[in-house]
Amino acid sequence: MDYYDLIIVGAGPAGSTLASALENSGKRILIIDKQDFPRDKTCAGWVTPAVMETLNVDLQDYGTVRTLQPIRRFRIGMMGQAAVENDHGDVVSYGIRRCEFDDFLLSRVTSPKQLSTPVKSIARREGNWVINDTWEAPLVVGAGGHFCPVARLLGDGPGGHETVVAAKEVEFEMTPEQASACQARGDTPELWFCRDLKGYAWVFRKGNYLNIGLGREDNHKLTGHLQAFVEEMKSTGRIPADLPGRFKGHAYLLYAHAERPLVDDGILLIGDSAGLAYTQSGEGIRPAIESALMAADVIRRAPDYSASSLQVYGDAIAERFGNRATDSEQGWQVPDWVKMPLASTLMRSHWFTRKVVTEKWFLHQEVPPLQIAV
Repeated sequence: MDYYDLIIVGAGPAGSTLASALENSGKRILIIDKQDFPRDKTCAGWVTPAVMETLNVDLQDYGTVRTLQPIRRFRIGMMGQAAVENDHGDVVSYGIRRCEFDDFLLSRVTSPKQLSTPVKSIARREGNWVINDTWEAPLVVGAGGHFCPVARLLGDGPGGHETVVAAKEVEFEMTPEQASACQARGDTPELWFCRDLKGYAWVFRKGNYLNIGLGREDNHKLTGHLQAFVEEMKSTGRIPADLPGRFKGHAYLLYAHAERPLVDDGILLIGDSAGLAYTQSGEGIRPAIESALMAADVIRRAPDYSASSLQVYGDAIAERFGNRATDSEQGWQVPDWVKMPLASTLMRSHWFTRKVVTEKWFLHQEVPPLQIAV
């Protein structure tokens, strides 16, 4: 049996950030992931300057050999009506490929890594957690996304009664012919909201790579909405007529709708494993990074790994992201017969699509970068 002070399950942005933040803590850390890296990761893939600042990423160095698409504009609309385009002037976000971004963050981790290793068992023995009958630690952190095996140890876990967003998307490198036919611009992601407001689609060009997808809170209608959206984008020339490969699915929880506990004795959840994606946009990278840094701060200071000691982390999450029980946008809690015409009108407004949809919901510009001593 190999003993560690902490085992992190999941080597994505949350897990790798936590491991990096704790490297000078004197704790022996193991990070486990079921896949090898770099690995394919389904995600639209944009990060704000606040994320890059928090991670201390040298943008010039990162963009030398990796995709780093500056974003200065957004094109936003409701399906079935004309889109509104807003120019923000400065760079307000960056397009990245998750296969590159996640591998970059993990490459900065010097702690031991156990990749290509699915977690088959987690057992409690004499106050410690034992994973796959091989690795033992008093604290295990779930950072393995929506279906993280550590999350199954708390409450209903994945597959419970939570309202889950289901998404399908495809990302591919365009041929010269596809690139010339594609009217979507690299510095202008396109967001198209479903008319029932239960989800949105996107077209996001990152250099020669194109990402197309749609996410909804009622997945039984997902495929039909996606097919209709793709055909509309093809007919208007926004995307190439010939799309290679198939759309891949994934799931995640929105923060205000998630019900998972964040801590228990010897357990702590971060990132999508904890259901921290922003409620209005579904973005999960910034919450994942920030939750990992808050967790690192708590782990450094905790006198032990009891639920009562780790609850400081839960309190910090609530302070940063709001109370889940009351975090809904009250302005939208109106009857459908009012909401639908109102939303259609608002999505034609330059002020609303810029100040509310883009700057507040998707960029969170009013939220300063996380300042925490780790």
